[in-house]
Amino acid sequence: MRVFVTGASGFIGSAVVAEMVNAGHDVIGLARSDESASAVQAAGAEPHRGALDDLDSLRSGAAAADGVIHTAYIHDFSRMADAARTDLLAIEALGTELEGSDRPMVITTGTALIKPGQVATEEDSADSDSHPRLRAEDAAKAFAARGVRTSIVRPGASVHGEGDHGFVPVLIDIARDKGVSAYIGEGSNRWPAVHRLDAAHLYRLALQDAPAGAVFHAIADGGIPTREIADVIGRHLELPVVSIAPQDATEHFGWMGMFFAIDAPASSALTQERLGWRPAHLGLIDDLEQGHYFAPEARTVTV
Repeated sequence: MRVFVTGASGFIGSAVVAEMVNAGHDVIGLARSDESASAVQAAGAEPHRGALDDLDSLRSGAAAADGVIHTAYIHDFSRMADAARTDLLAIEALGTELEGSDRPMVITTGTALIKPGQVATEEDSADSDSHPRLRAEDAAKAFAARGVRTSIVRPGASVHGEGDHGFVPVLIDIARDKGVSAYIGEGSNRWPAVHRLDAAHLYRLALQDAPAGAVFHAIADGGIPTREIADVIGRHLELPVVSIAPQDATEHFGWMGMFFAIDAPASSALTQERLGWRPAHLGLIDDLEQGHYFAPEARTVTV
């Protein structure tokens, strides 16, 4: 199968490209720069120059493929509505190109806001009013009725592994900068997580086997208490572990405070039953214990 992958040089997308190439598929990878194009080519895929907001490049990539895996997203937390709109327009461009062909398209959302405070399952519907990104699920399901074999993959709060530059590295940087590793309140709120290689395997299974309109959860750890995450960070950095009052979370964590406060446990039981997917790589805590998250070169940005 010839597969068009957006976000092909990103943390998740690059793992998807490797998964697809190793399974014998031909991959076209969206690349917005010379550096990204080189990385895509080095991974054994064909670079396709363009960007997430270049809808013509998305349409031409989809037109040249037997299926699409959409992992790209603009993670600008100062402009979340704009990022979500760009994502929605990208999905609409990709889906319109595939319409009526029964070709597969796998999109990405997340479990975090599906059912806060309760264990989210694949059968829980996204409330698109709770976060603009979740409108992508409405669009995907609409295309399922228009001859596109769409499916939705929802990762949890942390997709982890070497090279991670997401939420956990930000928490580590904040701990370094503040001199303490903190959690919010009692730290009992839960984060689900998955290793990037397990997530990549799920994307491949969804592309190959998912029925139209299916929803899957890329969840290995169903819900790790955030205090446990803070404890590991504090131990590796040799810093005290402290509680931050909820009203002080934004002052301490900056934009990260709203995400670290979420209680979003999730289950992947139905995904495992329906696709035969089994997480095989390290869980988040064991991955943190390996030490690579704390190497100087792993530092992200100061918050």
